[in-house]
Amino acid sequence: MLSLNEYMASVGDTAFPEGVLSGAEFWEALYRPTPYFAGMLRSGVPMPEFLYTRTPGGRYDPETTGVPALSLMVLPHLTDDPDGLLDDVRAAVVEWPVRAAPAHHEALFGLLAARFGRCAVVERSGYSTGWVPRLRAAFPYAKFVHLHRDGPDCALSMSRHSGYRVITLMREITERAGVESLGDLTEEQVRSLPPELAPLLGERFDPALVRDRDFPVRPFGDLWSELVVQGVRFLDGVPTGQRMTLGYEDLLDAPQEELARLAEFVGVDPAPGWLENACDRLDHGRRGSARKQLTAAEYDALREACTEGTRALRETSHHSA
Repeated sequence: MLSLNEYMASVGDTAFPEGVLSGAEFWEALYRPTPYFAGMLRSGVPMPEFLYTRTPGGRYDPETTGVPALSLMVLPHLTDDPDGLLDDVRAAVVEWPVRAAPAHHEALFGLLAARFGRCAVVERSGYSTGWVPRLRAAFPYAKFVHLHRDGPDCALSMSRHSGYRVITLMREITERAGVESLGDLTEEQVRSLPPELAPLLGERFDPALVRDRDFPVRPFGDLWSELVVQGVRFLDGVPTGQRMTLGYEDLLDAPQEELARLAEFVGVDPAPGWLENACDRLDHGRRGSARKQLTAAEYDALREACTEGTRALRETSHHSA
Protein backbone atom coordinates (compact mmCIF):
# COMPACT_ATOMS: atom_id res chain seq x y z
CA MET A 1 0.00 0.00 0.00
CA LEU A 2 1.06 3.58 -0.64
CA SER A 3 0.02 5.36 2.55
CA LEU A 4 -0.90 9.00 1.94
CA ASN A 5 -1.01 10.30 5.49
CA GLU A 6 -3.38 13.28 6.00
CA TYR A 7 -3.34 14.09 2.28
CA MET A 8 -6.88 15.51 2.16
CA ALA A 9 -6.36 17.44 5.39
CA SER A 10 -3.22 18.93 3.86
CA VAL A 11 -4.37 19.98 0.38
CA GLY A 12 -8.03 20.70 1.19
CA ASP A 13 -10.57 22.47 -0.99
CA THR A 14 -8.05 24.57 -2.91
CA ALA A 15 -6.76 21.45 -4.67
CA PHE A 16 -10.26 20.60 -5.94
CA PRO A 17 -11.38 23.67 -7.88
CA GLU A 18 -14.17 23.58 -10.42
CA GLY A 19 -13.22 23.29 -14.08
CA VAL A 20 -9.70 22.57 -15.23
CA LEU A 21 -6.22 23.68 -14.17
CA SER A 22 -2.71 23.38 -15.49
CA GLY A 23 0.04 21.34 -13.91
CA ALA A 24 1.63 24.55 -12.62
CA GLU A 25 -1.64 25.60 -10.98
CA PHE A 26 -2.06 22.15 -9.42
CA TRP A 27 1.48 22.38 -8.09
CA GLU A 28 0.62 25.65 -6.34
CA ALA A 29 -2.22 23.88 -4.53
CA LEU A 30 0.23 21.21 -3.34
CA TYR A 31 2.94 23.70 -2.42
CA ARG A 32 1.06 26.58 -0.80
CA PRO A 33 1.15 26.21 3.03
CA THR A 34 -2.21 25.32 4.54
CA PRO A 35 -3.32 28.55 6.32
CA TYR A 36 -4.98 26.80 9.27
CA PHE A 37 -1.89 24.70 10.04
CA ALA A 38 0.52 27.54 9.26
CA GLY A 39 -1.17 29.70 11.90
CA MET A 40 -0.88 26.95 14.48
CA LEU A 41 2.83 26.49 13.71
CA ARG A 42 3.58 30.22 13.88
CA SER A 43 1.78 30.38 17.23
CA GLY A 44 3.69 27.48 18.76
CA VAL A 45 0.71 25.10 18.79
CA PRO A 46 1.89 22.17 16.65
CA MET A 47 -0.04 18.95 16.19
CA PRO A 48 1.60 15.54 16.68
CA GLU A 49 0.80 14.84 13.02
CA PHE A 50 3.16 17.61 11.85
CA LEU A 51 6.00 15.25 10.89
CA TYR A 52 8.11 17.74 8.92
CA THR A 53 8.84 20.06 11.84
CA ARG A 54 9.82 17.21 14.17
CA THR A 55 13.11 16.66 12.30
CA PRO A 56 15.61 19.57 12.27
CA GLY A 57 17.48 20.61 9.17
CA GLY A 58 14.63 20.88 6.68
CA ARG A 59 14.65 23.51 3.96
CA TYR A 60 11.34 25.06 4.96
CA ASP A 61 10.71 27.06 8.12
CA PRO A 62 7.26 27.88 9.59
CA GLU A 63 8.34 31.44 10.42
CA THR A 64 9.86 32.42 7.07
CA THR A 65 9.06 30.26 4.06
CA GLY A 66 6.18 28.32 5.59
CA VAL A 67 5.99 24.55 5.20
CA PRO A 68 4.51 23.36 1.88
CA ALA A 69 1.15 21.63 2.24
CA LEU A 70 2.45 18.37 0.83
CA SER A 71 5.55 18.43 3.05
CA LEU A 72 3.98 18.92 6.46
CA MET A 73 2.47 15.45 6.93
CA VAL A 74 2.35 13.53 3.65
CA LEU A 75 5.91 13.29 2.34
CA PRO A 76 7.74 12.74 5.68
CA HIS A 77 5.50 9.71 6.15
CA LEU A 78 7.01 8.25 2.95
CA THR A 79 10.68 9.24 3.08
CA ASP A 80 13.48 10.61 5.24
CA ASP A 81 14.18 13.17 2.49
CA PRO A 82 10.87 15.03 2.05
CA ASP A 83 12.59 18.05 0.47
CA GLY A 84 14.17 15.91 -2.23
CA LEU A 85 10.90 14.12 -2.93
CA LEU A 86 9.08 17.46 -3.13
CA ASP A 87 11.58 18.62 -5.74
CA ASP A 88 10.97 15.48 -7.80
CA VAL A 89 7.21 15.88 -7.53
CA ARG A 90 7.44 19.51 -8.63
CA ALA A 91 9.59 18.67 -11.65
CA ALA A 92 6.92 16.25 -12.87
CA VAL A 93 3.74 18.10 -11.91
CA VAL A 94 4.50 21.50 -13.45
CA GLU A 95 4.76 19.81 -16.86
CA TRP A 96 1.36 18.16 -16.66
CA PRO A 97 -1.36 19.17 -19.13
CA VAL A 98 -4.50 21.15 -18.41
CA ARG A 99 -7.19 18.85 -16.98
CA ALA A 100 -9.72 18.49 -14.16
CA ALA A 101 -8.45 18.33 -10.58
CA PRO A 102 -9.34 14.65 -9.98
CA ALA A 103 -7.19 13.63 -12.95
CA HIS A 104 -4.26 15.57 -11.48
CA HIS A 105 -4.71 13.85 -8.12
CA GLU A 106 -4.87 10.43 -9.77
CA ALA A 107 -1.68 11.21 -11.68
CA LEU A 108 0.04 12.24 -8.44
CA PHE A 109 -1.10 9.03 -6.74
CA GLY A 110 0.27 7.08 -9.69
CA LEU A 111 3.58 8.97 -9.59
CA LEU A 112 4.12 8.25 -5.90
CA ALA A 113 2.93 4.64 -6.18
CA ALA A 114 5.46 4.02 -8.96
CA ARG A 115 8.20 5.77 -6.98
CA PHE A 116 7.72 3.48 -3.98
CA GLY A 117 6.70 0.31 -5.82
CA ARG A 118 3.12 0.23 -4.53
CA CYS A 119 -0.03 -1.00 -6.25
CA ALA A 120 -2.78 0.32 -3.95
CA VAL A 121 -3.21 3.88 -2.64
CA VAL A 122 -4.70 4.50 0.81
CA GLU A 123 -5.38 8.03 2.06
CA ARG A 124 -6.21 8.62 5.70
CA SER A 125 -7.20 11.93 7.25
CA GLY A 126 -8.81 12.58 10.58
CA TYR A 127 -11.86 14.85 10.72
CA SER A 128 -12.72 13.86 7.14
CA THR A 129 -16.30 12.53 7.19
CA GLY A 130 -17.54 15.68 5.46
CA TRP A 131 -15.31 14.91 2.47
CA VAL A 132 -17.17 11.74 1.49
CA PRO A 133 -19.60 13.30 -1.05
CA ARG A 134 -16.84 15.29 -2.76
CA LEU A 135 -14.46 12.34 -2.88
CA ARG A 136 -17.24 10.11 -4.18
CA ALA A 137 -17.90 12.60 -7.00
CA ALA A 138 -14.20 13.01 -7.79
CA PHE A 139 -13.29 9.31 -7.59
CA PRO A 140 -16.45 7.24 -8.21
CA TYR A 141 -14.48 3.97 -8.15
CA ALA A 142 -12.87 4.71 -4.74
CA LYS A 143 -13.46 2.55 -1.69
CA PHE A 144 -14.13 4.03 1.74
CA VAL A 145 -13.13 2.70 5.15
CA HIS A 146 -14.84 4.23 8.18
CA LEU A 147 -12.38 3.77 11.05
CA HIS A 148 -14.02 4.61 14.37
CA ARG A 149 -13.43 4.31 18.08
CA ASP A 150 -15.54 4.22 21.24
CA GLY A 151 -17.21 7.63 21.54
CA PRO A 152 -16.22 8.71 25.07
CA ASP A 153 -12.65 7.42 24.63
CA CYS A 154 -12.28 9.24 21.31
CA ALA A 155 -13.83 12.45 22.64
CA LEU A 156 -11.48 12.47 25.64
CA SER A 157 -8.51 12.06 23.30
CA MET A 158 -9.82 14.88 21.09
CA SER A 159 -10.09 17.17 24.12
CA ARG A 160 -6.32 16.87 24.63
CA HIS A 161 -5.37 17.31 20.97
CA SER A 162 -4.30 20.81 19.93
CA GLY A 163 -6.01 20.55 16.55
CA TYR A 164 -9.39 19.58 17.97
CA ARG A 165 -9.05 22.21 20.68
CA VAL A 166 -8.65 24.86 17.98
CA ILE A 167 -11.55 23.37 16.00
CA THR A 168 -13.78 23.56 19.08
CA LEU A 169 -12.84 27.20 19.66
CA MET A 170 -13.50 28.07 16.02
CA ARG A 171 -16.89 26.40 16.29
CA GLU A 172 -17.59 28.54 19.35
CA ILE A 173 -16.70 31.65 17.35
CA THR A 174 -19.11 30.82 14.51
CA GLU A 175 -21.87 29.91 16.97
CA ARG A 176 -21.47 33.17 18.90
CA ALA A 177 -21.53 35.18 15.67
CA GLY A 178 -24.40 33.15 14.18
CA VAL A 179 -22.55 32.44 10.91
CA GLU A 180 -22.00 29.24 8.94
CA SER A 181 -18.25 29.59 8.49
CA LEU A 182 -15.34 31.78 9.55
CA GLY A 183 -15.27 33.31 6.07
CA ASP A 184 -18.72 34.80 6.74
CA LEU A 185 -17.54 36.85 9.75
CA THR A 186 -17.77 40.62 9.45
CA GLU A 187 -15.23 42.98 11.03
CA GLU A 188 -17.88 44.09 13.51
CA GLN A 189 -18.54 40.50 14.56
CA VAL A 190 -14.81 39.89 15.03
CA ARG A 191 -14.51 43.02 17.21
CA SER A 192 -17.39 41.83 19.37
CA LEU A 193 -15.69 38.52 20.22
CA PRO A 194 -14.27 38.10 23.74
CA PRO A 195 -10.48 38.52 24.20
CA GLU A 196 -9.94 34.79 24.66
CA LEU A 197 -11.37 34.07 21.18
CA ALA A 198 -10.70 37.04 18.85
CA PRO A 199 -6.88 36.60 18.73
CA LEU A 200 -7.32 33.09 17.32
CA LEU A 201 -8.40 34.65 14.01
CA GLY A 202 -5.09 36.49 13.59
CA GLU A 203 -1.92 35.26 11.88
CA ARG A 204 -0.41 34.53 15.27
CA PHE A 205 -1.90 34.03 18.73
CA ASP A 206 -0.76 33.30 22.26
CA PRO A 207 -0.43 29.50 22.52
CA ALA A 208 -1.77 29.66 26.07
CA LEU A 209 -5.21 30.45 24.59
CA VAL A 210 -5.27 26.85 23.34
CA ARG A 211 -2.75 25.01 25.48
CA ASP A 212 -3.67 26.24 28.97
CA ARG A 213 -7.41 26.69 28.64
CA ASP A 214 -9.63 24.45 30.77
CA PHE A 215 -11.75 22.64 28.18
CA PRO A 216 -14.89 20.82 29.30
CA VAL A 217 -14.93 17.41 27.64
CA ARG A 218 -18.63 17.25 26.75
CA PRO A 219 -18.40 19.51 23.64
CA PHE A 220 -15.92 17.03 22.19
CA GLY A 221 -18.52 14.31 22.67
CA ASP A 222 -21.00 16.47 20.79
CA LEU A 223 -18.46 16.97 18.00
CA TRP A 224 -17.62 13.24 17.83
CA SER A 225 -21.29 12.34 17.61
CA GLU A 226 -21.98 14.94 14.94
CA LEU A 227 -19.09 13.73 12.79
CA VAL A 228 -20.01 10.06 13.15
CA VAL A 229 -23.67 10.63 12.31
CA GLN A 230 -22.60 12.69 9.29
CA GLY A 231 -20.13 10.04 8.18
CA VAL A 232 -22.59 7.18 8.49
CA ARG A 233 -25.21 9.14 6.54
CA PHE A 234 -22.80 9.98 3.73
CA LEU A 235 -21.40 6.44 3.55
CA ASP A 236 -24.91 5.01 3.28
CA GLY A 237 -24.91 6.47 -0.23
CA VAL A 238 -21.79 4.53 -1.24
CA PRO A 239 -22.37 1.10 -2.86
CA THR A 240 -22.00 -1.75 -0.38
CA GLY A 241 -18.97 -3.21 -2.13
CA GLN A 242 -17.13 0.10 -1.88
CA ARG A 243 -17.40 0.69 1.86
CA MET A 244 -16.46 -1.04 5.08
CA THR A 245 -16.31 -0.14 8.75
CA LEU A 246 -13.40 -0.90 11.05
CA GLY A 247 -13.83 -0.47 14.79
CA TYR A 248 -10.75 0.23 16.89
CA GLU A 249 -11.99 -2.07 19.64
CA ASP A 250 -12.58 -4.86 17.10
CA LEU A 251 -9.02 -4.31 15.89
CA LEU A 252 -7.74 -4.78 19.44
CA ASP A 253 -9.79 -7.95 19.92
CA ALA A 254 -8.88 -9.65 16.63
CA PRO A 255 -6.01 -7.72 14.98
CA GLN A 256 -4.92 -10.37 12.50
CA GLU A 257 -8.44 -10.99 11.24
CA GLU A 258 -9.43 -7.32 11.03
CA LEU A 259 -6.22 -6.24 9.31
CA ALA A 260 -6.52 -9.11 6.84
CA ARG A 261 -10.09 -7.99 6.13
CA LEU A 262 -8.84 -4.45 5.54
CA ALA A 263 -6.10 -5.65 3.18
CA GLU A 264 -8.54 -7.75 1.20
CA PHE A 265 -10.90 -4.79 0.89
CA VAL A 266 -8.06 -2.54 -0.28
CA GLY A 267 -7.02 -5.15 -2.82
CA VAL A 268 -3.66 -6.39 -1.53
CA ASP A 269 -2.47 -9.57 0.15
CA PRO A 270 -1.89 -9.18 3.91
CA ALA A 271 1.85 -9.78 4.15
CA PRO A 272 2.71 -11.78 7.31
CA GLY A 273 5.43 -9.31 8.29
CA TRP A 274 3.00 -6.41 8.01
CA LEU A 275 0.40 -8.20 10.12
CA GLU A 276 2.96 -9.01 12.81
CA ASN A 277 4.41 -5.50 12.90
CA ALA A 278 0.97 -3.88 12.97
CA CYS A 279 -0.21 -6.12 15.81
CA ASP A 280 2.87 -5.20 17.84
CA ARG A 281 2.02 -1.50 17.49
CA LEU A 282 -1.47 -1.76 18.97
CA ASP A 283 -1.80 -0.12 22.40
CA HIS A 284 -4.36 -2.08 24.40
CA GLY A 285 -3.99 0.30 27.35
CA ARG A 286 -6.04 3.02 25.65
CA ARG A 287 -9.31 1.07 25.71
CA GLY A 288 -11.76 2.43 28.27
CA SER A 289 -9.67 5.55 28.93
CA ALA A 290 -12.70 7.78 29.51
CA ARG A 291 -14.23 5.51 32.16
CA LYS A 292 -10.85 5.20 33.91
CA GLN A 293 -9.87 8.87 33.88
CA LEU A 294 -13.12 10.79 34.32
CA THR A 295 -15.39 11.03 37.32
CA ALA A 296 -18.61 9.05 37.12
CA ALA A 297 -20.61 12.23 36.51
CA GLU A 298 -18.23 13.42 33.78
CA TYR A 299 -18.26 10.03 32.10
CA ASP A 300 -22.07 9.80 32.16
CA ALA A 301 -22.39 13.28 30.66
CA LEU A 302 -19.85 12.43 27.95
CA ARG A 303 -21.54 9.14 27.14
CA GLU A 304 -24.85 11.01 26.81
CA ALA A 305 -23.24 13.48 24.39
CA CYS A 306 -22.07 10.53 22.28
CA THR A 307 -25.49 8.82 22.18
CA GLU A 308 -26.49 9.68 18.61
CA GLY A 309 -23.14 8.71 17.16
CA THR A 310 -23.04 5.47 19.13
CA ARG A 311 -26.54 4.62 17.91
CA ALA A 312 -25.57 5.34 14.29
CA LEU A 313 -22.57 3.02 14.53
CA ARG A 314 -24.66 0.28 16.13
CA GLU A 315 -27.25 0.50 13.37
CA THR A 316 -24.54 0.41 10.73
CA SER A 317 -23.06 -2.68 12.35
CA HIS A 318 -26.44 -4.41 12.33
CA HIS A 319 -27.00 -3.54 8.65
CA SER A 320 -23.53 -4.85 7.75
CA ALA A 321 -24.19 -8.11 9.59
